[in-house]
Amino acid sequence: MTITHHPSDETLMRMASGTLSAGPALVVSVHLEGCAVCRNRLANFEAMGGAILDEMPPAPLAADLFGRTMELLDIAPPPRTSERITMKHPELGLELPRAMQDCEIGPWKWLGPGFQWSKIKIAGSPDAKVMLLKGRAGLHLPAHGHTGLEFMQILSGSLVDERGLYFPGDLDEADDDVDHRPVVGHESDCVCLAALEGDTRLHGLLGRLLRPFVGF
Repeated sequence: MTITHHPSDETLMRMASGTLSAGPALVVSVHLEGCAVCRNRLANFEAMGGAILDEMPPAPLAADLFGRTMELLDIAPPPRTSERITMKHPELGLELPRAMQDCEIGPWKWLGPGFQWSKIKIAGSPDAKVMLLKGRAGLHLPAHGHTGLEFMQILSGSLVDERGLYFPGDLDEADDDVDHRPVVGHESDCVCLAALEGDTRLHGLLGRLLRPFVGF
């Protein structure tokens, strides 16, 4: 599998510094499971951050630092690995990446002919806007734009829009300058993991009809 679409350097720097919000961080974590290139890039950014910390003058530690550190260790994601591990999820009829093992995953819900979605809940981040999307082969997804960044990781099948082709392992970042209408490849259904920073601007009558169902 050749991965041609990756998270931006800015996103990986936010991931390294711990400032990337929970939804996008989940999508990037899924991408990292299968992408050695981005694991190496992230390691470089983490090393840069460590070097900066080494040069900072020491400061007194908070009295509750140890307890808060142990709490973080309890909820820390599994270590990044070059081996892609999946979990079977019979209710959805697919296998999910290891990074999603602690998520609460809802059932498929109807969004339109050939189009379904599943709400993803991340422990400790109830406001995260994360979902699985499933489109049948050849489906034209609703035309839309964004008021912030949209992160979309292809899990199976393929998508195409005005900017390129996306296959399993690819991660697309679409900012508020992007208005597009992705089309599912004709070879099979497509399943994606998507997270939003901001909202989706759904265009046309179909968009106005779908917005109450998705709520994003």
